Amino acid sequence: MRTFGWWFGMGSLLTLAVLLVQGGMRDLIYGSSHSGTWEGILSMGLTVFGGGVLAGCVAVILNRLR
Repeated sequence: MRTFGWWFGMGSLLTLAVLLVQGGMRDLIYGSSHSGTWEGILSMGLTVFGGGVLAGCVAVILNRLR
């Protein structure tokens, strides 16, 4: 469980960093996307959560193979 937790955190931070570099936060602040603010925040949150889950699951699988 520690392995999953560590890599979940790292995957979430990396996904958030990629979104920030691509200008996702600017889109939320200035509203240049067509969706509403809450929908944009929810979408970004789900993307960050998904990146964390993906990294955590891959780490657990690789840990079991070793």
